[in-house]
Amino acid sequence: MTVAIFDLDHTLLDTDSDHAWGEFLVQKKVVDSATFQKANDYFYKQYHQGELNLEEYLAFCLRPLADNEPEFLYKLRSEFVETIARPLIKPGVSALLEKHCNQGHALLVITATNQFVVDPIIDAIGIQDRLAIEVEMVDGRYTGKHIGIPSFKEGKITRFKEWLKENPGHNIDECWFYSDSMNDLPLLEHVGHPVAVDPDEKLKAIAEERNWPVISLK
Repeated sequence: MTVAIFDLDHTLLDTDSDHAWGEFLVQKKVVDSATFQKANDYFYKQYHQGELNLEEYLAFCLRPLADNEPEFLYKLRSEFVETIARPLIKPGVSALLEKHCNQGHALLVITATNQFVVDPIIDAIGIQDRLAIEVEMVDGRYTGKHIGIPSFKEGKITRFKEWLKENPGHNIDECWFYSDSMNDLPLLEHVGHPVAVDPDEKLKAIAEERNWPVISLK
């Protein structure tokens, strides 16, 4: 069985949900506006330059989960999804998912954003299976730490191979992977059908050089 894999941010969603969540926390005065906004933008720039220090970033972006009660966070997240994220699901997503479903393909999101932020967004998009950066919860509270291998760069390959072991019967050479980002080049090179979606300039150049499809879902 074939798997159609999708990155989330700037691929299915016309924003970076992690960065947008940080801006939302600033807007709601949940975090210190000046220092948090500056760091949020700094790490976002690092990501797009392909120079993100993942451990530093995760320590930063998961801190608000540890600093606040889960019920308060869940209410904030619901408002964020409905007012910010859901309207930014790209208009071409539904037809693309339907196309793969009609061919009997399994659908899977693999994202480098943490599961707290993305789970309800992926639910809204309509994909059941997802691999995201897992966040730790102890005694009913988030700790501000991640657990397991982060699904980022080569980590996406590792997590996908683990998923394949748990979901046998799929052939990686027949898999599709849709992404916008040069950071996803390792997994794009690993599957049989890589597709660049509204790609950044570096990925667009590689896709054109290698004759990979380049599409837009906007």
